Amino acid sequence: MVKRIPKTEGQAAFDACISSLNPSSAPIRDHTSGTQDSLADATNNPIALIGQSAPAPNPSRETLATAVRWSLQELAERAPGRAVEVRVPPFGAVQILQGTTHRRGTPPAVVEVTPETWIRLAAGELNWDDALADGSAKASGQRANLSALLPLEF
Repeated sequence: MVKRIPKTEGQAAFDACISSLNPSSAPIRDHTSGTQDSLADATNNPIALIGQSAPAPNPSRETLATAVRWSLQELAERAPGRAVEVRVPPFGAVQILQGTTHRRGTPPAVVEVTPETWIRLAAGELNWDDALADGSAKASGQRANLSALLPLEF
């Protein structure tokens, strides 16, 4: 049985990863009012940063793993099926999209990315076509195009 990651835990890990991967656009959540501003906007107003902690230089392996697994979990819920396998080694893989179902071996469509690339794609920090063009994402098979599913809106 796969352990489901609670939304609050997954979102916190995801935000921490985004903060470390791209500090200029990291979300700053005002936990008292529930509002969110970008760090770039907040740095123009130093008062907005009072009470906020600075972005972490790098997420821990555990934080990155949680963020990847939670965002893959979200993707699988939004696009159920077994036609495409999305792999983010070493942290996780999910099958998505309705269509041809495979039972054994390599599925007919596979996407593979690094954890950092996946987080950037899921957050909208990296465009799907750009990731394919620069080689940071590898996709094979007719349905292995995730551009309509990314970024994930949280």
